[in-house]
Amino acid sequence: MRRKARAPCLAALRSPGGVVIVSAATPRSIRRPCDGHTAPVVTSPRPPTLAELRRHAIARSLFTPTTLRRALTKLVFVQADPIRAPARAQDLTLRHRVADYRAGDLERRYPRLPIEEDFFVNHGFLGREHQALMHPRAARTVWPAARRRQADAVLDFVRERGAVHPREVAAYFGHGKTTNWFGGSSNASTQLLDGMHYRGMLRVARRDAGVRVYAVREPWPDPPAAEHGQARLDALFDLAVRTYAPLPGATLGHLASALCLFATPQWRADRKRLLEHARRRLARARVDGVDWYWPADEDPRSARHAPHEGVRLLAPFDPIVWDRRRFEAFWGWAYRFEAYTPAPRRERGYYALPLLWDERVIGWGNAGVRDGRLAVELGFVSQRPRSRAFTRALDAEIGRLEAFLGVSMGGLVRPTRPRSTRPST
Repeated sequence: MRRKARAPCLAALRSPGGVVIVSAATPRSIRRPCDGHTAPVVTSPRPPTLAELRRHAIARSLFTPTTLRRALTKLVFVQADPIRAPARAQDLTLRHRVADYRAGDLERRYPRLPIEEDFFVNHGFLGREHQALMHPRAARTVWPAARRRQADAVLDFVRERGAVHPREVAAYFGHGKTTNWFGGSSNASTQLLDGMHYRGMLRVARRDAGVRVYAVREPWPDPPAAEHGQARLDALFDLAVRTYAPLPGATLGHLASALCLFATPQWRADRKRLLEHARRRLARARVDGVDWYWPADEDPRSARHAPHEGVRLLAPFDPIVWDRRRFEAFWGWAYRFEAYTPAPRRERGYYALPLLWDERVIGWGNAGVRDGRLAVELGFVSQRPRSRAFTRALDAEIGRLEAFLGVSMGGLVRPTRPRSTRPST
């Protein structure tokens, strides 16, 4: 019997720009992946434009507001930050994506949600099934015997009480003070609890007024075999890409480093393989001399990505603006988080919220609650749009921010544009 020829794999159909080309007329029989990996499939040899990548980035992240549970699933990961200006970063991120969201809703509902607080590519919130892929985690720093004895004693203390606030641990053990990551002074008990949480000995049971309350976590299963560990790492990387795509190649490398060094240090030696496999799995195109990557089941050129309309004040760590390298490529100016910058050197303010107008980030806002009233100070990269449409959209966003915070509007101040802030395009 004559043997049927095997159809070519998708790698044979790559365009010079790196995009896999599969037209509508391409027989389904040759739409197969190579080497067991899911190949990136698009329907045209034309790579996306930078404007299409920008629209894709906004549309895939600013989805129609839904329930908190569904929004957390869609986002995959929500970065946390302790600063409240005017609310914590996780709340500022979720308010755009959850219907009728109010500041503190995540904290209030956390004990009933299928999520955990842990370190992923940053500290934040992700699904329990995703957190499990990172553990058991082998910390980069091995505790000395004395530190381990302290941790074991605290573990017994927490197990006996069910859930504990850090001040209870500090009062009982008297661990004293220590130097924190920023050079300041912190309770040694708080730092020990953080380390125990990172190592998977404790979990965050809830937060009281923003402070983590810890409970004992049952021991994780034994570490997976090497091949299963690689599969876990690949899955985690795909989750990170799904949160932040589309991404320039340099940021893809940064994500791989963050994942291997901090989220899963037990697999830090696997970074090179991880990145090579990801580049084969993800869709890719070279745009204006830069390689861009996104999930293989998405197409930045799709007509279903409707242009964004309106004004949004985004959190500094919102997925749309999280990557500062991509931010500059999309909008032509540099945004910097300046909360830890000395006040005289700040250009845009303590907790400047990027201001998205339609599909452009044109400035920033600093918002605060003073005497129970909301005050917002705006700055613009070039000049404030003069259209009535912008004014109406801005008023609507301020109204949403008021409702989110549960306050009334006090005043809107528009400072002059800093001389050093100029668009590069």
